[in-house]
Amino acid sequence: MNGAESLVETLLESGVDTVFANPGTSEMHFVAALDRRPEMRCILCLFEGGASGAADGYYRMSGKVAATLLHLAPGFGNAFANLHNARKAQSGVVNIMGEHASYHLRHESPLKGDTMGISQAVSHWTRVSQDAVQVAGDGAAAVTAARSLNGQVATLILPANTAWEEAVASEVAAAPPALRRPANAAIAAAAQALRRPGAALMVDGAALHSDLSLTAARIARATGARLMAPFFAARTRRGAGTPRMQRLVYEIDGNVALMADIGTLVLCGAARPTAFFAYPGKPSLAEAPGTAVLELCAIDMDIGWTLQALAEACGAGEVVLTAQDLVPLILPELPTGALNLDKIGAAIAHLMPQDTVVVNEAVTSGAPVAIATATARPHDLLVTMGGAIGDGLPTAVGVAVACPERKVVALSGDGSAMYTLQSLWTMAREGLDVTVVIFANHVYRILHGELAAVGAKAGRNVARMFDMVEPQLDWVALAKGHGVEAVRCVTTDEFVAAFGRAMTRRGPMLIAVEC
Repeated sequence: MNGAESLVETLLESGVDTVFANPGTSEMHFVAALDRRPEMRCILCLFEGGASGAADGYYRMSGKVAATLLHLAPGFGNAFANLHNARKAQSGVVNIMGEHASYHLRHESPLKGDTMGISQAVSHWTRVSQDAVQVAGDGAAAVTAARSLNGQVATLILPANTAWEEAVASEVAAAPPALRRPANAAIAAAAQALRRPGAALMVDGAALHSDLSLTAARIARATGARLMAPFFAARTRRGAGTPRMQRLVYEIDGNVALMADIGTLVLCGAARPTAFFAYPGKPSLAEAPGTAVLELCAIDMDIGWTLQALAEACGAGEVVLTAQDLVPLILPELPTGALNLDKIGAAIAHLMPQDTVVVNEAVTSGAPVAIATATARPHDLLVTMGGAIGDGLPTAVGVAVACPERKVVALSGDGSAMYTLQSLWTMAREGLDVTVVIFANHVYRILHGELAAVGAKAGRNVARMFDMVEPQLDWVALAKGHGVEAVRCVTTDEFVAAFGRAMTRRGPMLIAVEC
């Protein structure tokens, strides 16, 4: 058994059975070891950002750690943006980054780079295997780190010689350490604060996609507090039967208005609402001046225990939720006539089946879809967590691998999708059941909004940097070139027909809408 084989055995014995890969020469012995274990599912991504984004989506929906296989510092650099998104999403990811053989590093070869430095810039945990005997233990420690604190990015740097030299045996990842919990005094203070007039409880993490959301709703009912959720949440269960929550919006002005009358804000698993950027003359924080903010439980703490303890302190354990506390099922009628974003949202809300997973990376064009689907059949919503665009299509890949029995709908602007359009090929290769809706407006529309938000005006050079024309992208041709069936829709009837067909068939399909 060599070091690479001991690492593959360790991953499998530790419950990691999926690898999103873009390997190179320094990883060949690890590739060969993977080849000898067919129970390890190896999925080729044609760009490293596709691999890291897919691992992010896989963890968000399965709660299981996936591995990525990346080639040296430049390959890891290509994966960096979506590892940033995974870090913000609290996704458990184990990166296996190849490295030159340790004795080769004294020479200045073309691909030599600062593997440790680039990893530490985005990973919670980084280790370099020093010899083949240590590889299995290092791999087990990486899996434990990835499972710790509700999900972390862990990177194991594997020098090539540690992969081919003789090893001893595999190891099994230890259980992650227990999560931190707030003190009883903090629980009591939060329970008292939530009873004040104008109080709000903002939750995140598992409280947005598990039965903990019902616990949060009971707390809100028992105390009279408003129940809120952040705009950027790794996974949110939405639609009929889910607790009513007031979700924040993207723009700081909108959030300032939403929070203007909140006197006390209790955070459980949620970060303090902060503007995406700084804008001249606008605040960085969304709450009103003088608002009392109690940061009860951070995202890396025991959110479940905290909510249960808070419910007990608030006397919410016996509260029975009523229809008023839950979202009703209200499906819009199928639209007709001229195509616009509202009609696209109505069609998606009407046609998507229960338990669809919606991956939304269309911040501006996707807003009407989010509004229309708020009362649709119950479904999950995933958004790009770290703001680094290009995560939508890879995330949809990971979701479809994690949940092969569920429909996946990926919403993306054409500019965002161009970052990682290679993910279409992986969808075709793996036969993934993903319906991609591309809002082909031929412009980085969000950048025009940001330009206005800082008080600047657009001229010729702005148009040249923001607008994707001369030539326009042909998304039908791009999709077909990657092996994915595609159609362009310019009328509402065409979109209803195309999306309806996508919802009743399996496999990848792309729908480009011109609006």
